[in-house]
Amino acid sequence: MTGLLIFSLDAMAQQPVIRNLQNFGNRGGIGRRMSNTGQTDSLSHRNKFEDSITISFRYLDSARNFKLDSSITDFTRYFPVPATNIYLGNIGNASEPVLFSPHFNAGWDPGFHSFDVYKWLLDKSRFFNTTRPYSELNYMLGSRVEQIIEVLHTRNIKPNWNALFQYRMINSPGFFKNQKSNHNNYLLTSWYQSKKKRYNNYFVILSNNLQSGESGGMMQDQDYLGNPVYKDRFNIPTEIGGDPQFGRDFFSTVITTGNKYNEFTALLRQQYDLGRKDSLVTDSTVVPLFFPRVRFEHTISYSSDRYTFQDLPNSGATVYYPDSAYYFNNYGYKFANDTVLFRDVWKNLQNDFSIYQFPDEKNLQQFFRVGATVQNLHGVFSSGSKSYLNIFGHAEYRNKTKNLKWDVEANGKLYFVGLNAGDYEAYGSLQRYAGKKIGYVQLGFQNVNRTPSFIYDSLSSFYLMPAGINFKKENNSQFFASIFQPEFKMRLSGHYYLMTNYTYITDYYKLQQQSALFNLLQIALQKTLKFGKHWNWHADIYFQQVIGNSPVNVPLIFTRNRIAYEGNLGFKNLDLAFGTEIRYHTPYKADGYSPALGQFFTQDSIRISDKTPDIDLYLHFRIRPFKAFVRIENLNTLSKSGTFTNNNLVAPGYAFPGLQIRLGIFWGFVN
Repeated sequence: MTGLLIFSLDAMAQQPVIRNLQNFGNRGGIGRRMSNTGQTDSLSHRNKFEDSITISFRYLDSARNFKLDSSITDFTRYFPVPATNIYLGNIGNASEPVLFSPHFNAGWDPGFHSFDVYKWLLDKSRFFNTTRPYSELNYMLGSRVEQIIEVLHTRNIKPNWNALFQYRMINSPGFFKNQKSNHNNYLLTSWYQSKKKRYNNYFVILSNNLQSGESGGMMQDQDYLGNPVYKDRFNIPTEIGGDPQFGRDFFSTVITTGNKYNEFTALLRQQYDLGRKDSLVTDSTVVPLFFPRVRFEHTISYSSDRYTFQDLPNSGATVYYPDSAYYFNNYGYKFANDTVLFRDVWKNLQNDFSIYQFPDEKNLQQFFRVGATVQNLHGVFSSGSKSYLNIFGHAEYRNKTKNLKWDVEANGKLYFVGLNAGDYEAYGSLQRYAGKKIGYVQLGFQNVNRTPSFIYDSLSSFYLMPAGINFKKENNSQFFASIFQPEFKMRLSGHYYLMTNYTYITDYYKLQQQSALFNLLQIALQKTLKFGKHWNWHADIYFQQVIGNSPVNVPLIFTRNRIAYEGNLGFKNLDLAFGTEIRYHTPYKADGYSPALGQFFTQDSIRISDKTPDIDLYLHFRIRPFKAFVRIENLNTLSKSGTFTNNNLVAPGYAFPGLQIRLGIFWGFVN
């Protein structure tokens, strides 16, 4: 059994930081972390002869600068699938959170989110500033020829102009039949600032090309997991996809039965500031400074998105034709010409004009922003094509005080006319440092009125209902709060959701809407316990409870625990972490999966329960900028016969693989 080899390299260790409590209040939901390391907004003066490297980056809608993260304790920082997600047996297959995570975005949404964890997102694109060229070469190799390759290079073409190129490939044949995946992500960013610091130019080209084979799950006519004849899980017959041979060639990208998503985005943002000029005079140089008071911003973006499900005849080793009975029984769908094909194609052009005002010229993390956006949409479906228009306004206030004690964010968006007229978003968050004993406290609220995703529109090629239904706008709200105590390494947080007109899917393709209000309470506790000087127990415990008549099924408790030695064993340049990771959730009626729609759906007939908790062993280490990983995963699948065939189900018809050995090296360097 081969292992997973991962290469990444950070040129410098992360500076000590305080975690941002927005983890539990922002749109990413529970578990997302981000660190900040200061509030300097201007490019630093550079000496081209210096040997050391200073590197930082920012995101598109943030004035905060961040440092590279060199920590090794949590492997999921480098793995595409978060620890709080499940996936359908093979890396690259559809994935969804175990924790309730509704959509809090108003406006147009094509509706395809089961592969979001493998996408690179525009709002997470990084714009670097580095004194020397920096590169990362990442290579991952895992059991059954699972591979992840990633390359990053960034450099300042001029002291005030940086460019970045990043590429990632995820390829895996899978443990089970017809679950092959092949994903390719491309990213190009450029950040230019004029010498007088009045003008900024941000440019992004982003592409996500995702391909995932679809099996429809294991055949349901017998217990294949318990049959020793099928100890090689690739021999288990599946509902769709036929009987292909196992292939190890990662250059082969042919997927005849599965989902193919192609997303391309280009963005250009220009900013011009009015304010006060200044300079910093040293013994040998004069560094120009600029303190903006008013900023004018124009952003234009274009995206072309293609979402396809196909089940095509295959004339390989054995002739395969799509199973008409499967599609008729599960979707009520009859097809001709031995081909199943659903496809939505979208083109999206947006123009935004915004104005910023900075009350404090020396704190660019305090500002007011107002703006308006014109969005032109054009969709092509199996029934024809149609164009749409949206016009919406937005406003925002942010203030992270210079003493770092207060962090305030409030923003809103309202759609005036067009396809999504009447949609709106409202968000507010207040964070305060309450002293050494209490730590950081955050309170917040969010409310969204949104048009259901476009797959709920009868024009969509993925709308397979016999007649159109007039779906009302969803109205989703959440109250959230968190307390972070750095001294005790503890975070306690909670969400309280209120959902009205919640849309969901049942029976593979039936679109439904829950008109009655229902609530859901979600509480999370993250705590690090120390046993001696270097032994730590990182415990994450999540509690979820639905209140009222709800179509949502979630586990009552989900927990993740890492018990490990974390130290250097007396070696100055060594950073070491080794131990065990254990994950467990209480039994619940996990969502089913509809391959033709690429959607998870609510089901109430099959209860999913872990036979045993998922258990991994790991060894992670870093020597200066070099990081390596050794992981033995799914040890819990060991059966009485000595084989690793005691698989846990993750969804009806889908199981996690058996034993996996993953090895990794992350290597980055200064050019």
